[in-house]
Amino acid sequence: MIGSKKVKLAFRFIACLSVAAVFFLSALPAGAQEDLKPQILVDQALVTLNNFAKAADMEWFTSHLKDSKGVFIVPRLLKAGFIFGGSGGRGVVLLRDAKTGQWGQPAFYSLGSVSFGLQIGAETSEVIMQIRTQRGVESLYGTDFKLGGDTSVALGPVGRGAAGKGLTADLVSFSRAYGAYAGLSLDGSMVKINDDFNKAYYGKSVRPVDILVKKDVSNSGSANLRKSLAKAEKGK
Repeated sequence: MIGSKKVKLAFRFIACLSVAAVFFLSALPAGAQEDLKPQILVDQALVTLNNFAKAADMEWFTSHLKDSKGVFIVPRLLKAGFIFGGSGGRGVVLLRDAKTGQWGQPAFYSLGSVSFGLQIGAETSEVIMQIRTQRGVESLYGTDFKLGGDTSVALGPVGRGAAGKGLTADLVSFSRAYGAYAGLSLDGSMVKINDDFNKAYYGKSVRPVDILVKKDVSNSGSANLRKSLAKAEKGK
């Protein structure tokens, strides 16, 4: 009996470590690993956007991009677990200027969640969320917020001719894993500002409002991503 309890405790400890690893990865400082630098994340976001924009299953996504107020692109969302699980990844948010229609500079965020129940294995997904409402936009200005809490999130329609009637969520999410497009529930996930990446990318400490609203900073390294968003919303 005592041995059995020790085994259970050991499994729980290992599970907690696996979940913690996911979130520590999301919180690493900008210079910790070469492939986690901000510009590389922006370039990865460009690849993800192009993957979604050219896919026939993403017809609804591309046709409604011009109606969105912004996008949140997470090139690599790692989901892993053993009994306990979690997901984590970094992403960029770009807002669309309502007056000019131009896409602004990226702000950096982290996305993560913890889950419970029987689950074994790991999976990596690409995720894009369209920010559809002003409430969705304003949620980005705080330190962090929970999807499915004050800010609602819904799965986006997938497939040729998919209809999204009745979609009223603040954010609409689309995901891609192993080359296939499918729904990945993000309810309960936490979105947090990545201050380290924002500072590294713009050369000084900045808040999301400085980047997304006041437009006090810029980095030419985001030019291709912003151009691709403009093309995608025009169906090009």
